[in-house]
Amino acid sequence: MAVKIVRQPNKIALLGAPTSAAALSAGHEKAPAALRAAGLADRLRSIGYEVADLGDDPPQLFQPDEETPRARNLPRVLAAIEALKPRVEQAVKSSALPLILAGDCSVALATVAGVRRYFRNVGMIFMDRDADLNTPATTTSGCVDGMVVSHLSGRGAAELVRFWGEPPLVREPDLALFGVDRLDPPEEEVLRQSPLRRYLAQDVQRMGAAAAAQAAVDRIHSSSHEFVLHFDVDVISDFQATNYPGSGGLSLEEVREALIVFVQQKHLAALEITAYNPTKDPDRTAARLLVDLLADVLEKRLETLKAAGTAAAQPERAASTAASQSAAAGSSNSSSGSLQPPTMPSSEASGAANSPAATPGEAWSSESLEDGDGTERSEVENGAAETSSEQEGS
Repeated sequence: MAVKIVRQPNKIALLGAPTSAAALSAGHEKAPAALRAAGLADRLRSIGYEVADLGDDPPQLFQPDEETPRARNLPRVLAAIEALKPRVEQAVKSSALPLILAGDCSVALATVAGVRRYFRNVGMIFMDRDADLNTPATTTSGCVDGMVVSHLSGRGAAELVRFWGEPPLVREPDLALFGVDRLDPPEEEVLRQSPLRRYLAQDVQRMGAAAAAQAAVDRIHSSSHEFVLHFDVDVISDFQATNYPGSGGLSLEEVREALIVFVQQKHLAALEITAYNPTKDPDRTAARLLVDLLADVLEKRLETLKAAGTAAAQPERAASTAASQSAAAGSSNSSSGSLQPPTMPSSEASGAANSPAATPGEAWSSESLEDGDGTERSEVENGAAETSSEQEGS
């Protein structure tokens, strides 16, 4: 089966993942409903997006679990990510940007796996106050939420590592931690030995948020490969509507500057927002703040991609005009008795000389992909194209 995807920069697919199963308390599962109630979809539409709300998965709530104290609530965690993965696939295939409104951070496994249904090389920017590098062997709490990066990179609880048939979901050099301000001693040891890219909060502040964000983008090669952006709201200094708020770290403005850089990348394949807890936000002030933040940065994304699409279209229009003029000149020569063929514009001649022979049914920018099951896929990307096409065949 071959699937061709041409992204449409003005389309967003909202997906709710109401889960607190990987946390150590309930509350996160209410986040998707609260962000919708705060007007997220309407705000996105008001700035020019077409928004398709694909609804919520079945809720998965935290429950006390003393039987598996090293990795609590694993069956519920697995249920949450198994429900989300095919819906992320559906959103990617629709040519929209998946925006996942999630509870706890474990949904990152489903998001990356869903994107990898169509793209072989997928990186991740993990924007979080915590590194989430614990494992069942190093944790003191059994909180699976604190192990997410380990699971993504192929370590941790076997049930979650095997969620993707050929771990790791993300290679360590393609995964960047951004804004981390809290590290447990075992996590510090992992970072001393790991090729994981890391931009601690103090590094981001020293470099400047936008410069650090661009460095992270460059280091995981997201100018040529798709990546997922994970945004845990506890990375915002003094943001109280989350289970583990903290002072210090990145200010709201620094978070905004970094997010703008991340979302402006044309290879952004999905965006997830996690760890907002509405039970700690009785007047919904924090929900409105998050809606404002998301609308602001996604408006910048739309402007950037539309401008890039316009710029890319100009050379094509110029070439088309030159070809029309050449054809008209050839027609005039023919009508006056001249037997000379029309002259090919220099730009077309150069392209014809350097282009490979076309295979029927293939687009020039196709990248052949093959999953572990031997299924071949081709992905066609056209930046800020305004139309999409899909082609399937056995």
